Amino acid sequence: MVDFEWYRSFISIYKHNSVSEAAKERMMTQPAMSQHLSALEAEVGQPLFNRISRKMIPTERGKEFYSEIVPLIEALENKTLELKLNTSPTCPVIRFGSAIEFFQERIQPILNNENFRFIAHFGLASELIEALKEDKVDLIVTSKKYQQLGIEYTSLFEEEFVLVAPNELLIPDFQNKVEMENWLNKQNWLSYGLDLPIIRRFWREFFNKRPQIRPVHIIPNLHALLNSVEMGLGITLIPTYLIECAMNDQKAKMILTNYKIPNELFLAYQVKHKSSPEIIEMMNTIKEACESR
Repeated sequence: MVDFEWYRSFISIYKHNSVSEAAKERMMTQPAMSQHLSALEAEVGQPLFNRISRKMIPTERGKEFYSEIVPLIEALENKTLELKLNTSPTCPVIRFGSAIEFFQERIQPILNNENFRFIAHFGLASELIEALKEDKVDLIVTSKKYQQLGIEYTSLFEEEFVLVAPNELLIPDFQNKVEMENWLNKQNWLSYGLDLPIIRRFWREFFNKRPQIRPVHIIPNLHALLNSVEMGLGITLIPTYLIECAMNDQKAKMILTNYKIPNELFLAYQVKHKSSPEIIEMMNTIKEACESR
């Protein structure tokens, strides 16, 4: 009897031209992947690949078999997901990963959506992509695109980081960038991390060099970072969507507003889930939430 997993392994080998890469994508051992292929070839009665220089080159029968089997497998997987969605006694669960600040600002407002239940996972971009690879989350929002097999990205929106300072801080009129940089170097800086994320990009973009500043505080949370600015502890770079309330309360202000750093955010998911109705609907819901604010 043919095992359904043999087909999935065959498709993965076909896509990667490699048993080892297919094994990584499916999180299997290489011998197990080879056994799947051998069993399927025995069932078909013909070789499906030629082994050439460590590459798996599909035979003519392999190419034909691939074109025959892929639509059937995709249709079966989609139907299984539809049945699960329609018969589930509760709302489908979405395991979602992002920075905690993004979740609070963009996702919490849509939690009253009765079509989903969330299991939230917070972390840095590197941590989130590892969670996605290990199938601990279904969907993540990230500012970095890692070249990982089986992971696909789609653009979400472009945020802007701006310089934010305590409301009482006086900003001089600068005659040139040299004066501006000298003034910035004398300020108390707050940073999200020791490696000065975004601050390094700001200096490279506008001064063509690395920053020479030493932050007075490292605060790896954007809300806490903004709160520290409001308390007069220093200046920093904050995404614009976070600072509206602080400006309305006249606790903080944007400065040097012509100097902004764009930062694109992406939705990332495993390719094997790209046709999932839940994932598609959730991505559309998140995109709508970001576009409406």
